[in-house]
Formats: sequence, C-alpha cells, structure tokens
Amino acid sequence: MNPASLRVRPRVWIGFAIWLAYVAVVFGVQVASGIPYDQWGDSGSNLFWGGGVSLIVATILLAVTTSVLGWWRPALFEDARSRHRWPIFVPILLALTAVLTLVLTDWAAYDGAFFAASLVLLLVGFTEEMTSRGLMVVALRSRLSEVWVWFISSAAFGLMHFMNFFLGQDLVPTLVQVGSAFAIGTVFYIVRRTTGTLIWAMVLHAVWDFSVFAVGHGDPSTVVHSLGLVQMGIGVLALATVWFTFRSVRAADEAAADHQPVKISRS
Repeated sequence: MNPASLRVRPRVWIGFAIWLAYVAVVFGVQVASGIPYDQWGDSGSNLFWGGGVSLIVATILLAVTTSVLGWWRPALFEDARSRHRWPIFVPILLALTAVLTLVLTDWAAYDGAFFAASLVLLLVGFTEEMTSRGLMVVALRSRLSEVWVWFISSAAFGLMHFMNFFLGQDLVPTLVQVGSAFAIGTVFYIVRRTTGTLIWAMVLHAVWDFSVFAVGHGDPSTVVHSLGLVQMGIGVLALATVWFTFRSVRAADEAAADHQPVKISRS
C-alpha cells in the first residue's frame, strides 16, 4: 500500500507516541482502580475494575486513533506477506498449549461474575496487538527494515509488561514476564507475517492470555507447572525461526507464479 494514500503518512515517531499513550492510559486507569495487580484474581469485581476497565477504554481510544489516521488496512493486513509459511508451526504449538491449559483449568472455581470479568480480558488481544504489531508496525515500516520492525515492535510489547512492577508485582517476576513477552510477541509477529493479517494474531493473543490467567485461578492440575517450560521452548523456537519471515512476496506475484505455464524441455 502506498503510504501517500493514507490519511496521515506513517512516521516512526507516531508509532512510539501511540505506544506511550497506550501505556499511560492503561497504567493510569489501573492505578486509579486502587487494586494491586496481584489481587486481580481475588474476585470478579477486582478483575473487572483492576484490568477490564482499562482495556475497554484503550479499545475505544485505539479504534478512534486508527480511524483518524486512516491506518486500519495496513495495521490489519500485510501488503506483502512472508515468502516462507512453514514458521506458522510455532504459533500452532502455542495455540495447542493454550487449549491444553484451558483443559487443565479448575473451572469449578469460577463463578458467573468472575467468568464475565475474564471475558472482558479478551480485549487484550485487540489492544496490545493493535498497539505493538498493528499501528507501530505501520509506523516503523515507513523507515526501517523488516528485521528492525520485528525487533522494536516485539521489544515494545515486552516493555509494556514492566508496568506490572509499578502495580505491585515483584521485580524479578516482572523482568521474567518482560523477556517472555518479547519471545511470545515474536510468535504473534510470525502469525501476522505468515497469514497476512493481524486478526489471527489478535485471536491467538486473546486466547493465550485468557488461558494463562484462567489456569491460575482455583486449584489447577499439577501438570500446569510444566507448561512454563513449554512456553519457554516455544519462545526459543520463535526466535530461531522468525528470520525466515522477513523476506516478502506480494499476493499478485504469487498468483502470477501459480498460473505461469510449465515449460517442457526437449532433448
């Protein structure tokens, strides 16, 4: 897509400004709730006011911002996606892990209010993806190579989670969360590049976050403790395979190649 055709021409600083605004809004609303991060899981009310409201506000503001910029199309869809599609096996592994995590969740510990508040958290798939791998990617591509687009957008996604330290989480778990988010963010980047759309990354992100939060409620199976190692392994696989997604091919070029007649050599 020609950047000149957009309502506002993409600039790197716009991506960082949106990221900073997102972090500030979410952090501000969560602090205003007065509910520490480690108490969100105590009740449906804590979960909704501590985390859910900030996501609702962020969703509205991001939708307005994207409309004003006119960036919906480039934020959600790749103009030229990855030449190699096979790295999609890494996101598939993450999806299977999320399903297994949901199976191992102690659903008996859920009441109606807590479950309803948990569903609101699904909005994180839209808000964090649109911010880090949607609008920021559009902005970064205005000047930087795809390698830097991946690295900076994934690093920005990881650093988002450092706000949990200021919300009451201990430093070491927060640093681990930031590093893990960088790796898992790479998985979501692979989804965008291999499928050609951010929408599937939003869906996987929402389901993954929901499963991680859900399994921590109540009395989960002891098998759950080993899933952290599985997540780490998936993150390592993502970092090892993401390089193969940087080269692009346009849909029109693919279609032309598929319909090109086969040449038969004559001896």
